[in-house]
Amino acid sequence: MRIVFIGESLIDFTAASGLAFQGHEGGALTNSAVACARLGQPTGFVTQLSTDLFGERLLAYLQGNGIDTRFVLRSDAPSTLAFVERTPTSNRYAFYMQGTADTLWSPAELPVLPDSCRWLHFGSIALLHEPAATRITELVQAQRGQRMVLFDPNARPSLIADPDSWRERCKHWLAAADVVKMSDEDAALLAPGRALADVAADCMRLGPRAVVMTRGGAGATLYRPGAAPLEVASPPIEVADTIGAGDTFAAGLSVALLERGVENAAALAALPTDRWREVLKFATAAAAINCMREGANPPHRAEVDGLLARWGDA
Repeated sequence: MRIVFIGESLIDFTAASGLAFQGHEGGALTNSAVACARLGQPTGFVTQLSTDLFGERLLAYLQGNGIDTRFVLRSDAPSTLAFVERTPTSNRYAFYMQGTADTLWSPAELPVLPDSCRWLHFGSIALLHEPAATRITELVQAQRGQRMVLFDPNARPSLIADPDSWRERCKHWLAAADVVKMSDEDAALLAPGRALADVAADCMRLGPRAVVMTRGGAGATLYRPGAAPLEVASPPIEVADTIGAGDTFAAGLSVALLERGVENAAALAALPTDRWREVLKFATAAAAINCMREGANPPHRAEVDGLLARWGDA
């Protein structure tokens, strides 16, 4: 494995009409792992899955996408479930994750990642429940300096009972990261009323060397110490659904960086602006394709290459 993801794995039930829901394998880190594998990088996943019928589906989904599941534990606790209702501007979520398998991930000994692994992703709702939150944090902190770490808050305000406590914990997660990817909604929750550039600067003072802010259909902006912000627009598309877009973007970010030789902090700092522009366009194109279809359904590499070719000719 070259890139490993740690976090939740759940079933998303998306509203079709009334109380009719369609189930999909999901979870932010699961979506990112699948995106990474489909984009061509050997991918690993760290979590705990239930032995119930949903857990079996999730395990088959991971393995069916070629993801290395050697670090996936099993438990007789139930699977996490999420219900999603689309609104004209975003999505409304209801999570059922009390005492579920992924939130109870707490191995006696933390997994030892192989030397081949150069990137580690973490974040999202797995960090909102104990004991998983503490053990994930410990694993991430143990990787500092050994491999590149990407943190994506992917906040769900309805699940955060104490926003001030969450903001305080975010400081530790930010300090453990080399790269931060967050949405404008994440930034608004992390630092209400502050401009995106100021939030990015606050993050970088804690340690990360790059912060990428996504703004939905408005594109993404890269912030780096001592450099002007770099903006990339989104390609013009017909949006069907935004579920999983940010997760796909995060995967595209690390895939593109790894392909450009970024395996340590020095390489990240030395990456020139034109290469960064390529990275952002790749991640944006991957997320755009995900938005062109229902549910979290990340694209394969050929699809992204095709969109980039068309986009460049437009």
